[in-house]
Formats: sequence, structure tokens, C-alpha cells
Amino acid sequence: MQATSLPADVFQFGVFQLALKAGELHKSGVRVKLQDQPLRVLALLVSRAGQVVTREELRERVWPGNVYVDFDQGLNNAIKKVREALGDSADSPRFIETVARHGYRFIAAVSAAPVRPAEPRSQFGLTVRRGILISLAAAVLAAVGYWAWHGSAMRAGPISEKVILAVLPFENLSRDPDQEFFSDGLTEEMIAELGRLNPEQLTVITRGSVAKYKRTSLPVAQIGAELHVDYVVQGSVRRAPDRVRITVHLIRVPEQTDRWTNSYDRDLKDVLTLQDSVARTIANQIHIALSLAQQSRLATRRSVDPEAYEAYLKGRYYWNKRTADGMHKAQVYFQQAIDKDPSFGAAYSGLADCNSGLTWHGFTSPAETLPKANAAARKAIEIDPLSAEAHASLALVLHHEWDWPGAETEFKRALQLDPSYANAHHWYGDYLSARGRHDEALVEAKKALDLDPLNLMIGTWVGLRYYLARKFEAAVDQGRNTVDLDSTFAAAHVLLGESYVQSGLVEKGLAELKVATSLSGDNPLYLAQVGVAFASEGRKSDALQIISRLLTSSSRRYVSPYGLAQIYAALNDKEQTFKWLQLAYDDRAVWMAYLAVDPVFDRYRSDQRFQDLLRNVRLLP
Repeated sequence: MQATSLPADVFQFGVFQLALKAGELHKSGVRVKLQDQPLRVLALLVSRAGQVVTREELRERVWPGNVYVDFDQGLNNAIKKVREALGDSADSPRFIETVARHGYRFIAAVSAAPVRPAEPRSQFGLTVRRGILISLAAAVLAAVGYWAWHGSAMRAGPISEKVILAVLPFENLSRDPDQEFFSDGLTEEMIAELGRLNPEQLTVITRGSVAKYKRTSLPVAQIGAELHVDYVVQGSVRRAPDRVRITVHLIRVPEQTDRWTNSYDRDLKDVLTLQDSVARTIANQIHIALSLAQQSRLATRRSVDPEAYEAYLKGRYYWNKRTADGMHKAQVYFQQAIDKDPSFGAAYSGLADCNSGLTWHGFTSPAETLPKANAAARKAIEIDPLSAEAHASLALVLHHEWDWPGAETEFKRALQLDPSYANAHHWYGDYLSARGRHDEALVEAKKALDLDPLNLMIGTWVGLRYYLARKFEAAVDQGRNTVDLDSTFAAAHVLLGESYVQSGLVEKGLAELKVATSLSGDNPLYLAQVGVAFASEGRKSDALQIISRLLTSSSRRYVSPYGLAQIYAALNDKEQTFKWLQLAYDDRAVWMAYLAVDPVFDRYRSDQRFQDLLRNVRLLP
């Protein structure tokens, strides 16, 4: 681009025009009053748009010679006056962002505007022209050329391709292990907040896939390549009793350039507002358009009781462990959050997920936890009808309760509210499998995996989608992939073992199932699959021994009748199979939802008793 085609006198950004020679700032054609030094600061920042201008550079250019005795105060006042003139905010900047301990950067798109007719020049205009215009000419041309190219996407409207972003685990600067829940929870909340911004333009990699990068020393380029993302957000958090300080960096992966950096120091009660402010700024930086409804939601977030928020983060921290002990602890903390703040909708959703999880993983009976899950999910929706998490939580409960129309309605509502919510796709895929809609189930499962590619549970359940569709070879491949990611993840070994057994490779299946049982602390659901494998291999006495172990342990822990029915089905003991299936129905066992598609029961499908059970579970009309 030739220099002569780029007038270096007038800059256009938004509704503003800055005329260097005239020394004037105009808004929609109306002059905005701005004093000498603030205008000089603005001129320098605009001419270097997209670049960090250090405080030292500003001192040398705007406070030359020995006229900088009160430089810090003078610069801070000048920046404040510029922001007031532009209607800008330090917390959620549209024009000038603060680069902590370094300087400032002009972040809006800048273009060269046509030179206006000559007007009388003020003394300031002469000073600017003589003092800085010549020295800035090269930078002006570079800045305008850069923004003419780089800013074109924003000026032309929303980008056509999705931006993919990952939020890496926030670093806990307190170095106190007891505060890990706070940094982990803040990471998860930022992921959720960014994921809700504009799902048509922005995909945010979810928590399960970024957790492995906690305390990593890997370069951003490698992380970005592994996650296939355009941007990475890195952050740190320091927690005080009633305050929180976070620092956030937005990095463009291909160039490994720091696009934006800022630090925030807030009262803990304002942490939700702080998350919204960061989300708005990141959206601006990566040119994500926000609807009026999205902008309104981000601008109206209420404060939260600090103790309630801390309890909520502890709840999510323990829920993510997916162990019996973890979910029981999470229940306690979610209830503490609700007791402190009864209007904290997310805590009710967390409580619902805990109770659903305890039931689904076989840790507690449905009668004990499903009513609690249902009540909590409905309360979450009552508090926040636009919460995708709350609708997905209720959908999961309704799935477990065999309310198929209600569950599908809630799943679709959750995905309408937040198409980037991986758990909603994950759970909806499970629902579709249970209904025999296997192709649709795989689509949803793969969407969940695309959103959270390293999530072990989601990866395992992609394999389960193949397994229930009788695509056992694909299920084995998926199971191996997940085990390779983490050989200590018990559920992946279960899926792999079951798939081997149904493929006829029973010895391989037994080996995997025994590993899963050991890793899970003899989870009755997993131990039952060992019994199924023994029965499938003709080892009746070993299968009956597993049944005996399960019946003995039922006096001290919950044992689902469904697992016992599976073992008897594999033993081809019809009467015992139907006895335990009836008990599973009476127990409202959540795994009865798979009755229409579970391969273990294929030989019984023509039996009238089986058909009656399918109708009772509402899987047949």
C-alpha cells in the first residue's frame, strides 16, 4: 500500500474522528472538548493502535524535558479524561486498555478518514504538528495499514468462521493447597461465562480438556496445537479473606502474541460481575458480536454472598471428582451455598447434578436421591429460567425418572440456551441411545467430545453410544482411546471390557473389567459386569460367586438389582432374570432406562414379560 493513499492527518474509530493537525476530537461531527495533554496522549495511542505504548514512551513524548515531576499522577489524570471523553471504561474497555505495570493500548479498529477542509489551527495544533507528527509518521502509516487489514473483519460485521478459545487453569498464587478449589472453580466459571457469549461465533473448550494443563510448562503454541484453538486465556488468582485479585492474558495462538492483559482487584461479593467484565472485554478483543440480550445479561449480574460463592466453588471442585466421597462432599457444600444465599440458582443446579450422579453411578438408591435432584433442578429454573445448566439438570433427572417427553423438552431447551454446553450434548446423547435413536445419539456425543475433547467421561460415553448401537468394534476403539488418555479412569475400562465381551473376546474383557472394579473400590455396578463376563464364558460358579458377593455387600451399601439381573441374563436363567428385573423396576433403578437397547438382554426381547417391562418403563406405547 502506498503511503500517499493513506492520509495521516485524520483517524476514524467508531463515531469518533481525531484530527492531528487541527488538534481536535469530534464525535459524530460534534467537537469534544479535551485538554492539551489528554489529547496528546490520545494522539499517540491512536497512531500506535494495536500496540502497547509504554508509560516511559508517553513520558518522553508528552511530558518532554524536565516537565514530569508529577508524571504518574499527570498520566493517570490524562487517561481518565480521555476515557471520559470517549465514554470508555477501564474495567471493560472499548478503546483504551490498561496493560498492567507496562502501559496502554488502543484496541478499537482505526482507519484513515478523509482530510476535512482546512480550518483555523489552534496553538495546540501547531504544537502537535511540530512536536510529534513527524516522529509518528512512520508509525501512523504502519498502524493504519495494519488496522485496515486486521480490523476489516470487525468493520465488515460478524466473522463467518467460529473462533475457538481455551481457558487454561488459573494459577493459584496463594500457593495454599486449600485454595485450589477457588482457582479451579474460577477457571470453570470463566469457561462457562465465555461459552455463553455467542455460540454461533465462539466455541470454548470445556473444563475436562484443559485440566491436564494445570501447572504446565508447555509453550502456548503446543497447547494451542493440541487443542486446535485460535486463542488461549491464561490467568492467575490471589485470594484474600474478602477480596480477589486476578490477572488475565489473552494470547493469539498462531502468532503467540499477547492481545490483551489486565488485572482486577475486587471485593469477593463482586466476583460474578468481574467474570462478566472479563468476558465482555475478551469478546471485544476477538470481535465476537453480542446481542442486546447478551449485553443486558452481562451488565445486570447481581453480587453474591462471598461465603455462598466459596461453598459453591468447593461443591463444583468435589463434584468434578465423580467419586462417591467427592459427590457426598459436594452435596454438603452446595447446600451450604443455598443456606447462605437461597437465591443462588447455580448452587441448586449443582445440588441436582450431585444427586443425579450419586444415583447414576450406583452409589445411592434412586428413592433416596432422585426426588432431591428433581426439586433442586426445578428451583434452579425458577430462579433463573434462562440457565442452560438448570434445564439440563432437570432433563437428566427426568431421563432417570423415565419421563421421556419431559426430558427431551428440557434437553432441547438447554441446548437452545447454550449450544456450547458440553454436558447437555453428552446427556442428551445418552437419552437418545436409551430411546434407540442411535445415529442421533452419536451426533450429540461427538458434539460433546468436540467441545471437550479430553474429557474422560464424555469420551467413554461416546464408546457407550457405539456399544448400545451394537457397533462393538468402534466401541473397543473408543474405549482404547480413552484408556490411553488416563489408564486410571475406571469407567473407560468398564466400557472397553463390556465391548470386548460382546465381541466374543471374553478374556480381554475380563481383564479390563477386573481393572475397573479394582480402581473403583469394588463399585457394585462394575463388579456385576465381571459376573456377566464370567457367565458369558461359561464359568457359572464364578458368576454365582460374584452374585453372592453383591448380595452380601448389599447390607452395607446400595446394590442395584439391575446388575444382578444382567448376570442372570448372561447365565440364561430366565426366571431369576425376570425376578431381578421386576425388583429393578420396583426400585426405579436408573439403568432400567437402557432396557430396550442393552445387549445383555437380547435373548429375552420376545418374551411377553420383557415387553410388559418395556411398557412399564414407558419405552413402548
